[in-house]
Amino acid sequence: MVTVCTVLAPPERPRVDAAGDGYFTALHVDSFRDVLHTARKRRVDALVISVHGCGGRELPAVARFVREFPAIPAVALVSRHDNAATETLLRLGATGVRAAVDCTAPGGWRRLRELLGHPASPVVALVLARILPALADIPGDARLFFEALARLAPVLTTVRGLARHLRISPSTLMSRFYRAGLPSPKSYLAGVRLLHAAYLFQNPGLSVADVAYRLDYSSPQSFGRHLKAMLGVTAGEFRQRFPFDVALTRFVDLLITPYREALRAFHPLNAGMWHQGPDAARVSRPG
Repeated sequence: MVTVCTVLAPPERPRVDAAGDGYFTALHVDSFRDVLHTARKRRVDALVISVHGCGGRELPAVARFVREFPAIPAVALVSRHDNAATETLLRLGATGVRAAVDCTAPGGWRRLRELLGHPASPVVALVLARILPALADIPGDARLFFEALARLAPVLTTVRGLARHLRISPSTLMSRFYRAGLPSPKSYLAGVRLLHAAYLFQNPGLSVADVAYRLDYSSPQSFGRHLKAMLGVTAGEFRQRFPFDVALTRFVDLLITPYREALRAFHPLNAGMWHQGPDAARVSRPG
């Protein structure tokens, strides 16, 4: 579920809650200071700003948010028309807010749902948009594995946790990767977690510690040790040398492209396969 942070006038909050039902969860805060604090400490997929509660004093804080969190889209909400709203909308545009929704117009609330509720996570959509075309014609359960990996990697630190979500034993999952001649599921999980880290590092407002805690590392030092072991770099060097696009290209080049043929015959979740690999044969389960 998408998490949307909002700075709204009190009458607008229940209307946004109703519009988001089943599409996104609204996290209402009272000030832009709260917005900045929330964005550093937890996942925020978008920001909704009411033009009716955003005066001149708040505009520098909006500009700061847009500057420090460019990967989090900011949306201006118009719920009534007046001269002040029009002027504020123009001034928000000058701060870098690029999207606005007029909820007084027919279809306005639907437009808000479409804008905020899809995709469920921008980084997940970007990862899958790159790796799934490189995995053309893979079996359905292999595709399901990579979709789950992209979605769950930020909150899962171990293969055991990933296997539990996939309803398969960790030993079975690891064995199937080994028999198929593929890198371990731990390698794929670690690689996708680094993609999420690279995506978060696009936001200058997030420190190394912020990113570490957002990805459920026990400490910034633990995150740093992981980067040193994986890539031989510090967290600061990773931020500079592996922007998201570079990290994503590296992931595909190292963990997808060389194994494309094996992945096209791979069934990581299918219990009806005796053997993994190009000559895998489906068998009927007893009973």
